Amino acid sequence: MSYQSIQHVLKTAKSGTVVTIKGWVRTKRESKNAVFIALNDGSTINTIQAVAEAGQLPDETLKLITTGACLAITGTIVESQGAGQAIELKLDTVHVYGPADPEKYPLQPKRHSLEFLREIAHLRPRTNTFSAILRVRHALAFAVHSYFNDNGFFYLNTPIITASDAEGAGEMFRVTTLDATKPPLSDDGKVDYTQDFFGRETNLTVSGQLEGELGAMALGKIYTFGPTFRAENSNTTRHLAEFWMIEPEMAFFELEDNMNLAEDFVKTVIRYALQHCADDLAFLDNRLKEEEKNKKKEEQSELGLLDKLQFVISNEFERLTYTEAVKILVNSKPAKKGQFQYEVSWGVDLQSEHERYLVEKHFKKPVILTNYPRDIKAFYMKQDEESDAAPGRTVRAMDVLFPGIGEIIGGSQREDDYEKLTARMQEVGIDPEALWWYLDTRRFGSAPHAGFGLGFERLVLFVTGMGNIRDVIPFPRAPKTAEF
Repeated sequence: MSYQSIQHVLKTAKSGTVVTIKGWVRTKRESKNAVFIALNDGSTINTIQAVAEAGQLPDETLKLITTGACLAITGTIVESQGAGQAIELKLDTVHVYGPADPEKYPLQPKRHSLEFLREIAHLRPRTNTFSAILRVRHALAFAVHSYFNDNGFFYLNTPIITASDAEGAGEMFRVTTLDATKPPLSDDGKVDYTQDFFGRETNLTVSGQLEGELGAMALGKIYTFGPTFRAENSNTTRHLAEFWMIEPEMAFFELEDNMNLAEDFVKTVIRYALQHCADDLAFLDNRLKEEEKNKKKEEQSELGLLDKLQFVISNEFERLTYTEAVKILVNSKPAKKGQFQYEVSWGVDLQSEHERYLVEKHFKKPVILTNYPRDIKAFYMKQDEESDAAPGRTVRAMDVLFPGIGEIIGGSQREDDYEKLTARMQEVGIDPEALWWYLDTRRFGSAPHAGFGLGFERLVLFVTGMGNIRDVIPFPRAPKTAEF
């Protein structure tokens, strides 16, 4: 039986057209004269109403048409007599693919908490909120690939299994085929990984950056977009154990080029979502407004979701150094009145509250901070020869800060000097021999280059206005959470 998506029918169908639609029942309502069935197939947040005359459907069929049941309905498009929709379907025939036991189906037509929906992650995509999030997520992913393709980048697939730690954090998931109860041991009593599948200790990657740099040194401009993993025992609303990273790396780019790319990139993909997900974002905007009503006045956001997205794409990003930012923060009213939870001084890693103050209160526009202290940044960042701090104390790093979320992009110009990079690795306890292949790109035809990382779920979190990162990925992985 051929059919059309509900999105297509709502956009194109004319009165008098006979169509077949298929989907899941959101609601069924019976009156003395008619039966009203609201059907949704996931192609749009909107439902289409099918109307059957009283007595048209057998009682045994009506009993099967409950919330959650899967149907195919054929009928004629007519102008709607009720409010809320322009057209509806005058039902001719209905076929029940799969009934849903109304006593057990957990998604009844009422408001469910996000906590409850996380417990039924296999069904939550059927709700308005999560179907909207997943459509926006798709649009953003498509926009990411389109942007890089249109700008001369090559998509590079970097390994998920790795023997290196790009971040130096050590919080990685081990990959092994050794017997967990009786692993082979070396003479010193440690696990003998030479007998493992890869002949050495391996883990799930925390970043594709290091391998991405190798690609950039051959192809010029590349990007990675794939799953990454961190075994950080964190249950905050901002952390996942499995998440997706977007990481472009560009040969011949310096810090200024990197900032220009990052700003243009995030504006472009957000603009694409606004253009192609208008109904979903309008729904999520209204949802956020309802949530804000339940907050204390001082906790309420000054910007709605759509306002916040326009705020980003309509403003030139303010650019300043970390040192300049610290001076602003130290002299700010919240700092002087002791209202910041964390104190600010040169050399500390800025917290979200500091970043948001700069964006939302001081500059009232997105911000790019540069030239951070090298002691709080990764080993691969290029050391500053000149800066507004003491020479050698800062690196050519950049962080892009957004309203409501703080840092959304982190990047830098990469250290291209072999001697300086080797010395920095030794300084932070990384054995240069372990990354000999990475150092080769500095030994053979080294070039200025830069890149950044954007956690995809952070982007989706910002664009959808959700408060918990576990709600913007279909099946979240977090401590004690891997059921689905």
